[in-house]
Amino acid sequence: MSASLETAPAGPGSTGPRRGFLFFLGFAAVGAAMANLVPAVLTLSLKATQLDAARATTIVSVVSGVGALASLLAFPLLGRLSDRTTSRLGRRRPFLLLAVVLYAVGAGCMLVAGNTAVLTLSAVATFVGFSSVTVVCTAVLTDQLPPHRRGPASAVIGLSLPLGAVLGLFTAQLVAPDLTAMILLPAAAAIAGALLLFTTLDDPPGTARPPFDARELLRTFWVNPRRRPDFAWAWASRLLVFLGVAAIQAYQTFYLILVLDFPPERVAGAVFLSTLVLTAAATLFAPITAKLSDRLRRRKPFVVGAALIFAVGLGLAAFADSFTEFLVAVGIVGLGQGVYLAVDIALVTQLVPDPANSGKDLGLMNIANTLPSSIVPAIAPAILSIGATAAAPQNFTALFLVGALAGLAGAALILPIRTVA
Repeated sequence: MSASLETAPAGPGSTGPRRGFLFFLGFAAVGAAMANLVPAVLTLSLKATQLDAARATTIVSVVSGVGALASLLAFPLLGRLSDRTTSRLGRRRPFLLLAVVLYAVGAGCMLVAGNTAVLTLSAVATFVGFSSVTVVCTAVLTDQLPPHRRGPASAVIGLSLPLGAVLGLFTAQLVAPDLTAMILLPAAAAIAGALLLFTTLDDPPGTARPPFDARELLRTFWVNPRRRPDFAWAWASRLLVFLGVAAIQAYQTFYLILVLDFPPERVAGAVFLSTLVLTAAATLFAPITAKLSDRLRRRKPFVVGAALIFAVGLGLAAFADSFTEFLVAVGIVGLGQGVYLAVDIALVTQLVPDPANSGKDLGLMNIANTLPSSIVPAIAPAILSIGATAAAPQNFTALFLVGALAGLAGAALILPIRTVA
């Protein structure tokens, strides 16, 4: 039987969000994305080059790997802790303050880092700060809003990553080559966003702590797929779609240089333009479909359709022969990705096993967003070598087609979900 979008309540104790809720939620989410993505894409590499140019790629691999692992572990752990928090500040708001501290530590350590260990500490602090804000932003949807009003807020959170990437990289370009400013400005935006959401969020204190023992600690990282099959289908769908996202995001620079013959000195501008096209397409269509999803009381058709559009875009990118064709493909990818993220988040909030304590399970769902960033670099070399020749040593067509197939499979896995229409 499908869950009702009309009658399901928001979280216990909620009086509904205050005016400006969507703005402050978006500010915090976009700021977190800026603080997370600018180091991952740009400043971490620049700092590693300062430390040791000959070993910079190795340093980045180690630092990014440890930071990503810490972030993956933090998502469900921080969610579990927020579910159990009975502070007078509320259940979720203390974790915004935690993020503020972590952002400050992360930026400070990157500024002063003289070795790989300190740079790794910077990445761990920054990436876990991102996890902390993301846990809050997703959990407050179930705390504050009934299911039939979650579309716009879901769209705001879904769009935060592409918007954060564009705004963060644009800001970094404005102050380049001043590395200090490139490090501090994204962190300052994230701190400001977290503090403003902390100040404005109506977050009732938790009334009682859920039971907790050693078995519950292990369950932090697990939802039984046999008992909660719809949650498992949604998790697997998101993982597959984000495998496609990671394929094009991580390897488009190499694709532009090796296939479309961009000179290295021009590729940064091309990547920024493609990111801008993707973000514009996502920003244009995601809010519209999120509101329409609320109005029609339907989630699955939008999520399935978005994943299919995303797969088509990746398929077109696989056979693009010019930068113009690639931009068209990226625009279609952005349309599908934006709509998918906007509506899928709303769908997922209706599938959590315990809506009153949603932080842990939404934290687990967020792992499906980030895990592909580690999986794709591990499997991409094997895919890129398929049919490789001396003239074409990297098979990007195969890589993007695998991403498209992952998107198609992600769409298919939404269909078995029964408890949400």
